[in-house]
Amino acid sequence: MRKKGMAAAAVTVAGALLLAACSSDGSSGGDASEEPDTSGGDAPNELTFMFRGGEYDKLAYETAIAAFEEETGADVTMIITDADQYATKLQAAIAGNQVPDVFYVEPGRIQGYVYANVLADLTEYVDQSVIDNIWDFGVDAYRFNVETGERGLDGDPFFALPKDVGPFGFGYNTVMFEEMGLEAPSPDEPMTFAEFTDLAKQLTVDKDGDGELDQWGTGLNVVWNSQAFVWGAGADWISEDQKTVTVDTPEFAEALQWFADLGLVEGVTPSAEQAQTLDTYQRWMAGEIGFFPVAPWDIGTYNQVAADNPDTFGYDVIPYPVANAGDDWATWLGSLGIAVSENSKNKELAAQLATYLSTDLEAQKILAENKVQIPNLIDYATGEWLETDALAAGWPANTKAFVEIAQEKGRPLPGTWTYTPEWYDNFWVGIESVVDTGDQTAADYVAGKQTEMQMLLDQSWVSADQAKAQG
Repeated sequence: MRKKGMAAAAVTVAGALLLAACSSDGSSGGDASEEPDTSGGDAPNELTFMFRGGEYDKLAYETAIAAFEEETGADVTMIITDADQYATKLQAAIAGNQVPDVFYVEPGRIQGYVYANVLADLTEYVDQSVIDNIWDFGVDAYRFNVETGERGLDGDPFFALPKDVGPFGFGYNTVMFEEMGLEAPSPDEPMTFAEFTDLAKQLTVDKDGDGELDQWGTGLNVVWNSQAFVWGAGADWISEDQKTVTVDTPEFAEALQWFADLGLVEGVTPSAEQAQTLDTYQRWMAGEIGFFPVAPWDIGTYNQVAADNPDTFGYDVIPYPVANAGDDWATWLGSLGIAVSENSKNKELAAQLATYLSTDLEAQKILAENKVQIPNLIDYATGEWLETDALAAGWPANTKAFVEIAQEKGRPLPGTWTYTPEWYDNFWVGIESVVDTGDQTAADYVAGKQTEMQMLLDQSWVSADQAKAQG
């Protein structure tokens, strides 16, 4: 996943939000022109495993699966594709009845795949003691009650295990702060919106004196970053029962307007035109931006940039800002699941592979050491990993912020629990009128969007009932 300018690509998110909610960007790995055989293995020990990712993911899984093969005698064929191609290739495999034995699945597709008899129920294959040691969201994201249509309830069957949980953290350029003599943000206490704005303004400068800004306080994509600020203002997209769209509140509008004003009024972000010339993700790594997202799937890349450019780039993780002192901070927590085909000819061995990749301690150590995810196992993540292994492997100094997100600060992206995410995707259609051009106030925008989004949410519930009836 790549973060562009304030709203660049904001309107191209339908269906992609939940797919890209976690894991690496998949910038390499898999030739889109090739159509690999994804069908499950035929021999008693053969399996196919289809996933998406880049070189870090590929190397980590090669190591982990080699250990699984040695332990079990299995013969696992890995099929890797990039993030943009994965959903299309998986859908084609399902349509062609060539479903891999084991494959990634995003939480938002669980209901449809279960009703279509694609996913195996994995509940019987995993001991409850193991489940109790996995982050709650990592299991709940894949729980589904076929009879009631409810999602994420404790005790319900689960149709995938977490590949990971992906805490979408916030970071700052440590080198920039040191160079400018600014006190580093607290690793524990969130800044207020006002404090963040003040720091961002101090960081926004014309360094070479040519009359043009060449360093900015921040450069955030509204599609991926506004959730944290909306939640930090006490607002949300949807009611707790997932039935009512709640974007038309004063708190929501104020948070969105503050976000827009970072660029439109305060001038602490690259303009939309500057972001098109060089997106803010690249500017962040070039040492031109002070605050930017930091998530596990970017750690390997960020570490390499810091090693190659120690005079301009270094980073650490901090809490997201909140509206007022004393407010609680939050951000989104994504996940990808590892599912097993209901029609796998080697279902028990496939379930063993899914369980191994998700819950085996040695496998989790391999994946975390290769910096593609934080560990799924709570006792390891909060103990040995956080105390020694993470820093030894090159994770950020304040990696405990990732663990804190997984424990309590993380929330699912809006749309995760509903049958379809179209209602949520609709929010971003036209958002550039608020954050890029300022032609519309946030208050007017959310007032108009609520009706559109509510209609789509209502239809999502109707579609869920129809799918259930047909399933």
